[in-house]
Amino acid sequence: MEYPVISLFSGAMGLDIGLEKAGLDIRIAQDIDPCCVKTAEANGHQCIHGDIRELIQEDPDCKFLLKPAGLYPGEVFAVVGGPPCQPFSTAGKRLATNDPRGSLFMEFCHVIKVVRPRFFVMENVKGLLSSAIKHRPLKDRDKEPLTEEEKPGSAFNVIKNTLMSLGYKIEYGVLDAVHYGVPQFRERLIIIGSRDHEDIFLPVPTHFHSHQDPNYRWRTLRDAIQDLEDDPGEYIQFSEERLKYLRMVPPGGNWRDLPEDVKPIAMGGAYHSGGGKIGFYRRLDYDQPSPTLVTSPVQKATMFCHPTQDRPLSVKEYARIQQFPDDWQFEGKISDQYRLIGNAVPVGLGYAIGQTLRSVAEGTARIVTRRFRGTSVHESIQRVITVAQN
Repeated sequence: MEYPVISLFSGAMGLDIGLEKAGLDIRIAQDIDPCCVKTAEANGHQCIHGDIRELIQEDPDCKFLLKPAGLYPGEVFAVVGGPPCQPFSTAGKRLATNDPRGSLFMEFCHVIKVVRPRFFVMENVKGLLSSAIKHRPLKDRDKEPLTEEEKPGSAFNVIKNTLMSLGYKIEYGVLDAVHYGVPQFRERLIIIGSRDHEDIFLPVPTHFHSHQDPNYRWRTLRDAIQDLEDDPGEYIQFSEERLKYLRMVPPGGNWRDLPEDVKPIAMGGAYHSGGGKIGFYRRLDYDQPSPTLVTSPVQKATMFCHPTQDRPLSVKEYARIQQFPDDWQFEGKISDQYRLIGNAVPVGLGYAIGQTLRSVAEGTARIVTRRFRGTSVHESIQRVITVAQN
């Protein structure tokens, strides 16, 4: 059986690599960023370059995707992607903040409506679950009750209702990549849809904080990058000013580990600001999963200093944490490469999603039994799984 996939907003193709590892076939990719397109092509993938709004406007039947993929509507196994859900201006009118109807989400839905894939997978930031669409200044919020669009979760309700209006059954939730063998804490909202209303579900965790078998424990930074210490590849540099303070920070520490008299000098104006500021002068710990990668490891508030060396993580180390193959080529300047990798979906999470889609399609996800023995034991295991997914 073939599992042809159309990938939108493909980026560096972390999700796509994971899906391919699970046996799916990425027939065509798409992105507006030239570096993403060149990266896909350098690694042997077809990728459509362009603004998807303009592509759909010129070709509403989506032949620009279907034709190079060699597919017709209804033949696509899955459409996958992470449409940016930030607001933008159109026709001279600024749309409401966080309104997905004013974002590329609607183009994602258009492709689903036209292509009619058996499944779709949409990934996005977890904040989408609690985003309100309209925002009044705080000083005005007590004057009258919040409207439905101003209430937390209104943006996600628009997304959920729009996807369901296409005739798809959906399942959704926030998944942390660390539970799927990724050496990184990285939470993403995942929405899976089924055209045929099959018994879909979110990937069940495969790795845990505590487990008697080391193969099923969380992966750490040591597992991912320690072998690269002598050959890390390219990386950008910290300024000497920042290195001066980073040298005082132990593995797993940050600005709070600096001497008390040094903290105000090192932090500058941020010293008196609110928040935990955990990314300031952060040195990573080999024996923990990595924090969520950012698009640059040298910014003051988001430093990613190597656990034992006085330098940022390299591009190659970034790629290892996101589980890209060592021979995967990233195009663009070094800053572009950090950005592409930092924005990617980890390969391990993509693999788990691909396995889930295949198991649903093949009807192999569950063992059908007449009864459970030791019901309380099975219920306790299910509670552990549920907690891990949440």
